[in-house]
Amino acid sequence: MAPLDPDEDPHRYARREALGKTRLRDGHLVQVPLPLVRDQQTHGRQTLGVLRNEGLAESRKGSGVFVRDFKPLSRRGIQRLPRDQWGSGRSIWSADLDDRTLVVDQVQVTEVAAPERIAQVLDTEPGAAMCVRNRRFVLDGKPVLVSISYLPADLVAGSAITQEDTGPGGTHARLAELGYKPVHFREEIRCRMPSQEEAARLNLSLGTPVIMICRTAFADEGRPVEINEMVLDSASYILEYDFDA
Repeated sequence: MAPLDPDEDPHRYARREALGKTRLRDGHLVQVPLPLVRDQQTHGRQTLGVLRNEGLAESRKGSGVFVRDFKPLSRRGIQRLPRDQWGSGRSIWSADLDDRTLVVDQVQVTEVAAPERIAQVLDTEPGAAMCVRNRRFVLDGKPVLVSISYLPADLVAGSAITQEDTGPGGTHARLAELGYKPVHFREEIRCRMPSQEEAARLNLSLGTPVIMICRTAFADEGRPVEINEMVLDSASYILEYDFDA
């Protein structure tokens, strides 16, 4: 690897120095040696900034900057939703996980009045009763996603969708049993900074943005039957879309 002059190309130099630190194990304090630069303080901040921006390190208030060795999860946006996935009793997560360990916690199932944005998409009146499923997904011990689903309460009344455990195949399989099998999905994706509640639930380090995915499931004749608002730790995900031309 050719040497770089930190004065001529400080950004490339900082990046190379930063990437050299990723050999440390998860949870180790990042210590940046700076023998080759005149302005060590500036260079040190730049190097640590690169590590944080690339999801390789995280700041812990009052403690310093620590290495993140968490392997990002490839979320396969196309392969996870076909009917032969959830229709056969498999979780849609099984398309992404390989041999990794997923735990769902903080599960709450409630009935609330539909917010205006939800009522508009589900083509119902604002204030209509909604079954709301709120849960957190923890991968290999790390919180990575918070998911809140909205379904018309009268449509899912008495079904396993109103329980914490929806059973094999999850919500989509239960909708199919009710006669409203999803036949089409739409996902809208945006990035933003997290709310305080989202940062706390996902245990996010300072300055980490989130990815918000809003997925609508449609039954026959274009009827919307579910909205799922998902908030993802951006440093924990790769969004993968594989489809034919």
